[in-house]
Amino acid sequence: MGKPTGFMEYERQNKAAEESKKRIRHFREFYTPLSREEQEIQGARCMACGVPFCQSGQMLGGLASGCPLHNLVPEWNDLIYNGNWEEAYARLRKTDNFPEFTGRVCPAPCETACTCGLHDDPVSIKGNEYSISENAYTKGYAAACPPKVRTGKKVAVIGSGPSGLAAADQLNRRGHLVTVFEREDKVGGLLRYGIPNMKLEKQVIDRKIAIMEEEGIIFCTDCNVGKDVKATELLKKYDRVVLACGASNPRDINVPGREAEGIYFAVDFLKSTTKALWSNNMELKDGTYISAKGKHVMVIGGGDTGNDCVGTSVRHGAKSVLQVEMMPKPPAKRAENNPWPEWAKVCKTDYGQEEAAAVFGDDPRVYTTTVKEFIKDKKGAVCKATMVRLESKKDEKTGRMMMAEIPGSEYSVDVDLVLIAAGFLGSESYVTGAFSVEVNERTNVKTVPGEYETNVKNVFATGDMHRGQSLVVWAIREGREAARQVDLSLMGYTNLSVQ
Repeated sequence: MGKPTGFMEYERQNKAAEESKKRIRHFREFYTPLSREEQEIQGARCMACGVPFCQSGQMLGGLASGCPLHNLVPEWNDLIYNGNWEEAYARLRKTDNFPEFTGRVCPAPCETACTCGLHDDPVSIKGNEYSISENAYTKGYAAACPPKVRTGKKVAVIGSGPSGLAAADQLNRRGHLVTVFEREDKVGGLLRYGIPNMKLEKQVIDRKIAIMEEEGIIFCTDCNVGKDVKATELLKKYDRVVLACGASNPRDINVPGREAEGIYFAVDFLKSTTKALWSNNMELKDGTYISAKGKHVMVIGGGDTGNDCVGTSVRHGAKSVLQVEMMPKPPAKRAENNPWPEWAKVCKTDYGQEEAAAVFGDDPRVYTTTVKEFIKDKKGAVCKATMVRLESKKDEKTGRMMMAEIPGSEYSVDVDLVLIAAGFLGSESYVTGAFSVEVNERTNVKTVPGEYETNVKNVFATGDMHRGQSLVVWAIREGREAARQVDLSLMGYTNLSVQ
């Protein structure tokens, strides 16, 4: 490495975030990147590990440890330290089709597995990745590179989320003729309508899609396969079909009063805001979206989507925001049973929670708590919620620990808008039914472990539709692996890489 002692000489430096009370006035990304020189110094902190766990991409304790894409992190860290940014981008693109996305929205399991993080702050891998990608666009070498030879084979990809886009990109590189079908009005899937602008501005997606179109990929929007287009038609027209429709069924909650007006799934709330912004020049216009303005908002769910709902509600001008989490508050530091390089199960405060605390004076989260009942007003709209506190107890029948209600701990809160961010189940049944593909007990498309071809010949499945709800990096990896298997089935051999 160019600077073996860099981790001892330089401190970690992050992108500067705009102050909370200022950034809630807009829906744009709010981080200021480091200068080129500052980012090169961050590359110098990579410490030439004997075994770079940052790129391992293993499952430890049920969670990712290291990068699932096996990004060549030490290589491009060293390259930017030495000022070779173009080669750094080339190395990054070898394993990651979309660093412009992952450099923004990935929770960075690479950093929790960074060796430097054992006794100091980890290397700013995500920040380095972001800068490498943005520099490539600024300098003009994030450009289209159409394949020189076409195979004549045609592949249909159903769904334009990260997994579908990755599969399409890989198959197009190989020279196959790829058409991507998307039921929404714009390409991007989860990236477009599941992640708010503050984390991923949509022009970032658009500029990448423009490159992919220039490389020869065809995108068909407003085309709902299984409804607008029959599966049988696609199977006749295309040599292979890749299903990448995501895990789009939101998980509901079984609570008395759930039918009240004013209770929505988080994805519908976030989607309505994104669509309203793009329809009105990035300004919200009343009546065009699900509004939290002047309302007591309750967000059910403590994950990333729940945090996005908190941040979006604050920007709407909510009167109050409460985020409800059933599980106990995580510790401030790693517990003994959560050692490095496992994903660190520690308490983190994300941007939405920071903003709510700045506006309302307190962290919006309550732990070991759930909703017992929703109360409706005379018009049938939710107006209150009965809450109850929980404790961990052993189930006498199964012997497993479970969260149980604490008798007498009920209390009431005012609420006008409820957003359910309890995760997702499998894909919608009309898609799997249209292709007659088998699903498992979790309604994910069933394949042989490690394989992507379904029970229907020439039909493959990938991403959240295949593995269940997961991270964008896992979706990209699945898309790459599925593309490799599709290519092998078409050509009898493959030179597509996964890692």
